[in-house]
Amino acid sequence: MYVILGATGNIGSVISNALLAKGEKVRVVGRNAGKLQPFVDKGAEAFPADINDSAALAKAFAGARAAFLLVPPDMTSPDYRAHQEQLSDALASAVQESGLKYAVNLSSIAAQAESGTGPIAGLHSAEKKLNRIAGLHVLHLRPAYFMENDLMGAEVIKDFGIFGGALKPELRIPVIATRDIAAYAAERLMKLDFSGKSTQELLGAGDVTRIEVTAAIGRAIGKPELSYVQFPYAQVEQVLEQKGVALKSAQLFIEMYRGFNDGVAVGEEPRSAANTTPTTMEQFAQEVFAPAFRGRAAGA
Repeated sequence: MYVILGATGNIGSVISNALLAKGEKVRVVGRNAGKLQPFVDKGAEAFPADINDSAALAKAFAGARAAFLLVPPDMTSPDYRAHQEQLSDALASAVQESGLKYAVNLSSIAAQAESGTGPIAGLHSAEKKLNRIAGLHVLHLRPAYFMENDLMGAEVIKDFGIFGGALKPELRIPVIATRDIAAYAAERLMKLDFSGKSTQELLGAGDVTRIEVTAAIGRAIGKPELSYVQFPYAQVEQVLEQKGVALKSAQLFIEMYRGFNDGVAVGEEPRSAANTTPTTMEQFAQEVFAPAFRGRAAGA
């Protein structure tokens, strides 16, 4: 039996479906029982629970061969970091109580840094808590900047005809599609070929600049003239607040963007076959961003 937290999310859903397709027994955990039903229809066992509920999670982990763990984001929290600590405390307590032996934990690139990385520092803390659990074999996945983060730019393109963000135009960083993270996690869960406490960075298909990302998106949506604009941190913070993010949480994300721009939020591993994943920015732009943009443009 495999237990998948955040089973309805971009990563958890792909992991769940991959394991079910292999005929594995899967227990899917999520807050909304209705959203878990599609997995039940494929043979999964639904376990409605909140990750903040340590006792419920301990029951979910009971008897599992392995689990996929994560500290889910909550952009509505008035204090994002405090909420991360609360969730990772509950998660570690549940793992300890259940006696879970194997886990793949979703962390982030730069999680080796204790501070200066915004919400990534919360994943650093979560790693440390899990590492303190005796008898737990845990693999911390540290993926690069999510390509899906750029989906927020579809609305900006639609409204203003530009693509923009807080990152520097010529900053070259690794980017990754969440489907590749999920495929890798599912493979390691099935193999369970790790022991002790270990980390694995996932660096996508290549390092790209915001200018290159914008060009790929422009080609995919039929706007080859699309240009990238770096917005001031204060403006990005204001936009986040307008979208309902609390000031303290918005400031945390600005710290993360600064961390990338200033070279603080970086990985530790050189690129290799082991940490390179298949989906290119061009593929993502064509297969994911363009359909999302067309949906926005159509008012969907």
